Amino acid sequence: MDAIIIQFLNGLDKGAAYSLIALGLTLVFGTLGVVNFAHGALFMLGAFCAVTFNALLTWPVQPPKAEGALFAPRPVPYMEYAFGDFGAAMINWSVPLSILLAIPVMLIIGLVMERGLIRFFYKRPHADQILVTFGLAIVLQEIIKKIYGANPVPQAAPDAFAGTANIAAWFGMADAFIVYPWWRLIYFLFAALVIGAVFAFLQFTTYGMVVRAGMRDRETVGLLGIDIEKRFTVVFGIAAVVAGLAGVMYTPILPPNYHLGMDFLVLSFVVVVVGGMGSLPGAIVAGFTLGILQSFASMNEVKSIIPGIDQVIIYLVAVIILLTMPRGLMGRRGVMED
Repeated sequence: MDAIIIQFLNGLDKGAAYSLIALGLTLVFGTLGVVNFAHGALFMLGAFCAVTFNALLTWPVQPPKAEGALFAPRPVPYMEYAFGDFGAAMINWSVPLSILLAIPVMLIIGLVMERGLIRFFYKRPHADQILVTFGLAIVLQEIIKKIYGANPVPQAAPDAFAGTANIAAWFGMADAFIVYPWWRLIYFLFAALVIGAVFAFLQFTTYGMVVRAGMRDRETVGLLGIDIEKRFTVVFGIAAVVAGLAGVMYTPILPPNYHLGMDFLVLSFVVVVVGGMGSLPGAIVAGFTLGILQSFASMNEVKSIIPGIDQVIIYLVAVIILLTMPRGLMGRRGVMED
């Protein structure tokens, strides 16, 4: 029973990452009709926003040598040298604080990407969109590799969330021993908050309602005198921010490297297809469902029966669902059926 609960929590953790990336992918496809294979690179860039922010805070400085001392003191992080305990606290909380850097940076990257490249491929075949965005993803990851190197760059969670939570005690399970990393729980709650914020934006704001109307019928909204293209550009920027925030908060779980985006991209596209192209609720449901299934498939008891099942379970489920439900779980009629 303990192992089942742990695997379920692991599934929620993986599903949260899949859902956040798939949410951005679906937003872009639902509004612009673009299959964006560079979206995984946005997840990677968000992760390296956290790396960059931490590097700026920990930039080493050499304190002056004390009079009469034989040796100069060792270099210390600039923030700690300049601000003492406050600076040390900022370094400790650098991952969540890097959200302040990631939001404007990812928004600008998304807007520049859409205005500078993506908009020229709106009416082109999906194959052209895939090729150009996949090429862009390769360029971005090679730039990151050149700047930060090929090795993973570990990022530490704040000390307050570096340990494990006693899950069993929360539910009064005195006979059980179930502990789980605090930061993975934080990531799940963060993902739920971001997903809720995106849905609230689309559902309850006038701007979001116009966007949803444009997703249904772009021409009619345009005839009403609304510049729907400009709003869709903003939505592309929002999708970039969502992917970037997912990458920022994932860094203590998986140290970022230059191919991090590609590792998540393929799985996230499977999530989008299973959920239904253009369906935001479908992306969320499929993301958490496939994350949980992948987690349970990685159990030794399961792999001893079906070796390698953890590597193919997501694709196997995708094949089964698409054979029985060609539009995915919540796909709309006419989306990518031409």
